[in-house]
Amino acid sequence: MPASSGAKTDCLVVAAMARLRSPTEANRQHQRERSSQMAQEPWKSDDFFVSPWNYADEVRKELAFPKNIKVHDVTLRDGEQQTGIIFTKDDKIRIAEALAEAGVHRIEAGMPVVSPDDDGAIREIVKRNLGPEIFAFARCMKDDVKRAIDTGVKGIVMEIPSSQHLVELAYRWKMEKAIETSIESTRYAHENGLEVVFFPIDFSRAELKWAIDLIERVGKEGHMDALALVDTFGVLSPHSARYFVREVKKRMGGIRLETHFHQDFGMGVANTIMGLAEGASVMHTTVLGVGERSGNAPMEEVVMALKTLYGVDIGIDTTKLYGLANLVQRLADVKVPSNKAIVGSGLYQIESGIITSWFKNCGEDLATEVFPIRWDAVGQPPAEIVMGKGSGIDSVNLWLQECGMQASQDDAMKILMTVKQHALKTKKMLTKGEFRDLARKVIGTAAA
Repeated sequence: MPASSGAKTDCLVVAAMARLRSPTEANRQHQRERSSQMAQEPWKSDDFFVSPWNYADEVRKELAFPKNIKVHDVTLRDGEQQTGIIFTKDDKIRIAEALAEAGVHRIEAGMPVVSPDDDGAIREIVKRNLGPEIFAFARCMKDDVKRAIDTGVKGIVMEIPSSQHLVELAYRWKMEKAIETSIESTRYAHENGLEVVFFPIDFSRAELKWAIDLIERVGKEGHMDALALVDTFGVLSPHSARYFVREVKKRMGGIRLETHFHQDFGMGVANTIMGLAEGASVMHTTVLGVGERSGNAPMEEVVMALKTLYGVDIGIDTTKLYGLANLVQRLADVKVPSNKAIVGSGLYQIESGIITSWFKNCGEDLATEVFPIRWDAVGQPPAEIVMGKGSGIDSVNLWLQECGMQASQDDAMKILMTVKQHALKTKKMLTKGEFRDLARKVIGTAAA
């Protein structure tokens, strides 16, 4: 991901960061104590330090996470529906390879009927036998299913509107047509060896009893191996998402439930976690949360929240998350905020003077005193001190040392004030060259 303008600096060389990377004896002792406490304090580890409130018995007693939660990645299909994103066949193959390297369990490789290029990408991904189970996406139409069968995928996600208002107003269909085509096409998919995930569009806005009656009929007369809990327009709250999953689970018995929540109100991550906590065992997510309108639940955020806040490790290699995000960002040609959770390029840049002092005192070995997650746990570059309006005297002293310069404390304070003025004028952080020039002017004036 691109760094903020002027933020990266070759002044911050490895050798010059020795002070931050060499722990004091007090820090070493703290590390030893922390290591011995990890089993009793699961909110702390070498890689993260979160809140003990997350692990209180009163909080955890109502959680019912399944033992084996799977990621069903929809970047190549739902992610590409974001306006302006176009993945070529080669792009899709590269992303699928990166998803496989990260340990993603299932990949929704695309919709064969969209274009010959999409069809070809799915076939090639299947052919490469990357490891994850490969699914195709299709409408509840027999021809769509036939196209999916021909690609060689293991499973199929089959969509149909589930809310009466969407069927009648958007599709201009009679409801019976939606039911009949769902029954016929899901049965056909099953008879031809595909694992079927029934995907009722706009499920969350449908009247629950009516929608469940529809789904039960499709399940009995057609076929479904799993049911996707689809919040197409991202309109569930975390509280209602939990209730939604619970009520559907009561009606649908032991059928596998899968979450598919969008981000229109920024609730996708929370809703996904609430759904999993109620027993859903597959989560539909995209890298970076790319997708239609506000996008889908971001895979990297859900994975890290599960691992650190809930103690649920689903087997994803989290050290691959930053590289995976970079790849998708580049191929999708989208701009990602530098403060994007987990994978933002600016998460481990420290400008604030007080945080610089904390980091200087704690060092890299106790970095989770300053960051909730260590950078290397998600594949990010190491933390660095940057220079800007918010910098403090410790920032200046570190940069002076790292650039091989010396200054009295009075001069260092003058340099700091000059840095702040420069940053206000340019509205940017300082580069190495800018800092060095400003420092030389101050030191030279003092010497004269």
